[in-house]
Amino acid sequence: MNKDNESIDWLLYENNALSKGYKFVCGVDEAGRGPLAGPVFAAAVILPEGKIIEGVNDSKKLSEKKREELFDKIREEAFAYSIAYASEKEIDELNILNATYLAMRRAVEGLNIKADYALIDGNRMPPLNIEGETIVKGDAKSASIAAASILAKVSRDRLMLELAEKYPQYQFEKHKGYGTKLHYEMLDKYGPSNIHRQTFLRTWYNKK
Repeated sequence: MNKDNESIDWLLYENNALSKGYKFVCGVDEAGRGPLAGPVFAAAVILPEGKIIEGVNDSKKLSEKKREELFDKIREEAFAYSIAYASEKEIDELNILNATYLAMRRAVEGLNIKADYALIDGNRMPPLNIEGETIVKGDAKSASIAAASILAKVSRDRLMLELAEKYPQYQFEKHKGYGTKLHYEMLDKYGPSNIHRQTFLRTWYNKK
């Protein structure tokens, strides 16, 4: 871990769950709840018992280059991992909270080794078929949640770069779908695409 984080017991929550008899503890986090376009991603990671992957931290505290480096490292060193998403259509149909839950559930259920306990970043527990707990700012407290945050963030950013090539007029490569000044300027000029979250554009529509 980073030197600034040496005082943090990054495996506290994992070890607590293991001490209660759970065998496969996964950390779960999401990326992309706030943007105006594209899916919301989630990832689930089970680390080998006692394992802290060097350099892993809350994805928001890492540079894009560092996240990219750690993305491959996590996939290589994790005991199991899974990345999933809920589409912009599902976000519009379910609302962003329930779509995030759906992405998280898909990530947990997609693990090739079935987890029996989940550590969830945040303060709300998604409906899962396994036991678990929520941890506020868990991506800065739990090694497995931090690893999941990186997988989710990098996966979503990569998809948005692909969508930037498909929809070049919106310049997704610059804002990844978030509601920046540039993004709203492009919406004013071109209108929304079929990957925009219609329910996130209500304020924009009301100004038209």
